[in-house]
Amino acid sequence: MTTFNPGVVLVDDHVLLRNGLASLIRGFGGFDVLFEASDGKDLIRQLRISRHPDIILLDIGMPEMDGFETACYLRRCYPEIRILALTMSDTDSAIVRMLKNGAKGYILKDIDAAGLKRALDSVVEKGFYYSEMVTEKLIDTVSHRSEPERRIRDLVLLNERELEFIRLVCTEWTYKEIADRMYLSPRTIDGYRDTLFEKLNVKTRVGLAMFAVKNGIVTLD
Repeated sequence: MTTFNPGVVLVDDHVLLRNGLASLIRGFGGFDVLFEASDGKDLIRQLRISRHPDIILLDIGMPEMDGFETACYLRRCYPEIRILALTMSDTDSAIVRMLKNGAKGYILKDIDAAGLKRALDSVVEKGFYYSEMVTEKLIDTVSHRSEPERRIRDLVLLNERELEFIRLVCTEWTYKEIADRMYLSPRTIDGYRDTLFEKLNVKTRVGLAMFAVKNGIVTLD
């Protein structure tokens, strides 16, 4: 059976930057750069005829179809593809908007090679990457916002598998039974649990269940 490395696509309107990133990522080993696109419209066209990537490195400021609009489209039509925003913008509004639109990570274009590889590896292994800069911005933003806006922040930090795990945590099943249900190993389930404890600042299964009820992930009959 043929196996593939995680596929990566670069979407940016600057050709030299795209080409440089493509060469850099190929040099990491363990990733296949499938194609490059100049904007959202070009990406959509190529997705229809090419192997779908695991990760899309997506710029925000593009003339034809920007990153915000493209992320929304991908979340709706290709939810299995993980978006890693790669941009020059470090504003709170851009970060929060991209995460709300489905991005699983957000990095700046001045990132070094080691940081880029760390981000790609994290998205493959964990499903997300939030740098210290992004985390600090989110905390600062949330500390000045209302409870509904805090709820949005918490939920955009979760991927679909984590949401599924949280729903199952609210049942009477053991962690081993949850692992069987999700077709994962008990060790992987332990990893989900520990990551969510850290992400959501809870310490127990009861804490996860309370978070789920409070944020509408599950409802009480």
